[in-house]
Amino acid sequence: MKIGTPKEIFQGENRVAMTPDSARQLQKLGHECLIETGAGAAAGFADADYKAAGVEVVKTAAALWKAADVVAKVRAPNETEMKRLRAEQTLISFFSPVADETNMNKAAEKGATVVAMEMIPRISRAQKMDALSSMANIAGYRAVIEAGNNFGRFFTGQITAAGKVPPAKVLVVGAGVAGLAAIGTSTSLGAITLAFDVRPEVAEQVESMGAEFVYLDFEEEQKDGAETGGYAAVSSPEFREAQLAKFRELAPEVDIVITTALIPNREAPELWTEDMVAAMKPGSVIVDLAAEKGGNCKLTVMDEKIVTENGVTIIGYTDFPSRMATQSSTLYATNIRHLMTDLTPEKDGVINHNMEDDVIRGATIAHAKEVTFPPPPPKVAAIAVQKKKPAPKELTREEKAANEIAAFKQQTKNQVTLLAVGGALLLAVGLVAPASFMQHFIVFVLAVFVGFQVIWGVAHSLHTPLMAVTNAISSIIILGALMQIGSSSFLVILLAALSIFMCGINIFGGFLVTRRMLAMFQKS
Repeated sequence: MKIGTPKEIFQGENRVAMTPDSARQLQKLGHECLIETGAGAAAGFADADYKAAGVEVVKTAAALWKAADVVAKVRAPNETEMKRLRAEQTLISFFSPVADETNMNKAAEKGATVVAMEMIPRISRAQKMDALSSMANIAGYRAVIEAGNNFGRFFTGQITAAGKVPPAKVLVVGAGVAGLAAIGTSTSLGAITLAFDVRPEVAEQVESMGAEFVYLDFEEEQKDGAETGGYAAVSSPEFREAQLAKFRELAPEVDIVITTALIPNREAPELWTEDMVAAMKPGSVIVDLAAEKGGNCKLTVMDEKIVTENGVTIIGYTDFPSRMATQSSTLYATNIRHLMTDLTPEKDGVINHNMEDDVIRGATIAHAKEVTFPPPPPKVAAIAVQKKKPAPKELTREEKAANEIAAFKQQTKNQVTLLAVGGALLLAVGLVAPASFMQHFIVFVLAVFVGFQVIWGVAHSLHTPLMAVTNAISSIIILGALMQIGSSSFLVILLAALSIFMCGINIFGGFLVTRRMLAMFQKS
């Protein structure tokens, strides 16, 4: 079948749904590829690049819609494009079925099939087709870059000859795909990063990226991620009040706020109120990634940047992915290519629109002259999150001291038990072994005991870099093995040879691992 991509006609949209690389992969599935002249120019893909990839360049959008069996685009179709859609044709794009029932009904009446990319279900098998996550990842990254462009100081703290510069303090509200991308970018730039999410179970992910998770002193039973399609559930009024109180506490402290909170098919929840904006320092920046759905900030203006009376910049742009058109197009085209792989299981260029498939059924909103939205729940559960972990309780000084004493007593008890068992074994061996053997054996046992205590005291985070060198240094025992290699006993010679072999691995392997680790931190 022929897969065509027209030029996006939405004002300011620079993305394209097909790249030369994705076209090559689509052709391997048995399809022919078409593209409208100049469709990829704004994203950095010239017509010549498409021709070199075996794509037919069509002069007009009307000619492309007429020739293509499958039309892949980014933005939802406008009135003109809906008129060009015909029976038996498949349209793949973002569509907003909740907000655009009229066009969805028109497509069904015409007998066309419409696949809405934002309706891809959040199940493990569909992650490679999840265009919402791909675009959210880019939006989260770009939000931090945009904030930095409007922030008057460094992100990272610096000590210079001209004085000390404190690091910026960034708060990311929402730890979904966009939030985690923003967190990663912010910490990479050196800012002190705080993050909040209504799902406490994501705290581990946040902290693993070098940020601090903001806990609420509030207990609320959250729905499992499998029940909510992998998204955060709606919170109770009590939880919301506790959340807002925490944000009011943080507002005077933070320099940059990035809000990412969205719930599918709902208006964005208001999380950053007018009084919070007023409490922020002059020069602070708010980037509202939920602006298209009304915004998480009360003062956000969609597609605009405003500066409040107290000098706070609020950015409500909705085209962050389009501002990185080359990267966005590459990811989005890859999402579509993976979807087409599922739609072409035999790789023979023939589409099999299997409505029994969870992914295909979930994303299809019109098919066989019927509106198929909303889809039934997928047979495979959505990507489930880990069960909620309670917020860690802050211990008093007395409780910490009691815990330390209890841990010391337990450690002492374990060591005494270990020494007792070791002494009993030595006594048993001493009853049957000659005195000359016991002298060496006792030294060996003491060396094992001391080595165990030394190694066990090393923090786990230091094991790889520290132990690599320690292994090499500890291999000084190779000298003892070399001294024993000339023994008259075959058993001693065999053991000495094995010791030399293993010590050699320790010496060379230890320094090799250390060298490789150091190379990871060297700038190319």
